Amino acid sequence: MTIGVVLHTTGPENQIDATVRLAEQAAQAGLRSAWFGQTFGADSPQLAAIVGREVPALQVGTSAIPVFGRHPLIVSSQAQTAQAATHGRYHLGLALGTKLLTEGGFGIPFERPVARLREFLTALRPLTETGTADFRGELLTATTPIPARVPGAEIPVPLLVAAMGPQALRVTGELADGVLPYLAGPRALAEHIVPAVTAAAEAAGRPAPRIVALVHGVVTDDVESVREKATEQLAFYEQIPSYARIVELSGGRRAADVAVIGDEKTVAAEVRRYRDAGATEVVFSGTDLAGEADRLRTWALLGELAN
Repeated sequence: MTIGVVLHTTGPENQIDATVRLAEQAAQAGLRSAWFGQTFGADSPQLAAIVGREVPALQVGTSAIPVFGRHPLIVSSQAQTAQAATHGRYHLGLALGTKLLTEGGFGIPFERPVARLREFLTALRPLTETGTADFRGELLTATTPIPARVPGAEIPVPLLVAAMGPQALRVTGELADGVLPYLAGPRALAEHIVPAVTAAAEAAGRPAPRIVALVHGVVTDDVESVREKATEQLAFYEQIPSYARIVELSGGRRAADVAVIGDEKTVAAEVRRYRDAGATEVVFSGTDLAGEADRLRTWALLGELAN
């Protein structure tokens, strides 16, 4: 099982420079991968490409690019470019996105998200494998009158999906290489996510899927106040039905209930629980929640566990 972290900067300095410095620290701590979220700011495939080229010890990935407001041809170009820049160490994560950001930001109706995901993956897979596509669906069209292959991009680019609901998990198992569930505790992972995506992959004749568990957590002695911060920080996800459902299936009431917060022994035990639940990889986010000292403390532990 590999262990990585989500890299996130919030200061006023140049975000690219700051992220590269964080990535260097992560590699020095012994971590194996660095992941980047996608909102309306920095372009995550570009950021991954830069970091992966500057810090060759790390695998890099995006978690995750919403399929609404994007097109498979464009995402394929981004992913292949990042794959060539990193010489095969880039992992593309996709997501359904949310109604709030899709309709509020892009002005696009958040309709038939699972159908859009299926069409997006169906068009994207041949693009990242051969640089060609000839797909005409109900919601998307992707064809290549000229080649869309990026020389130097190792194929295929790994495709992962931040899927958690039954229908999205079925599509992911059939068409992608694995899942990137966030805020899914070990119970939800073992009882719902892993069985569903694995069964779908088996039925489609695909290899066992990667299970990349994104865990919000930090090593700290100030557990109570840090959990209060996590409650505030993660409250947004409680408004999204898919996250609210997965938190409940994990045995929690609030999103912060599935956050991993405690000393080294506590966090290490939770990482083992994720492994036992079927996670092939664990990626920690929110490690800066308790400040710089605890972030470094968290990375030191995760680096030890990774090695």
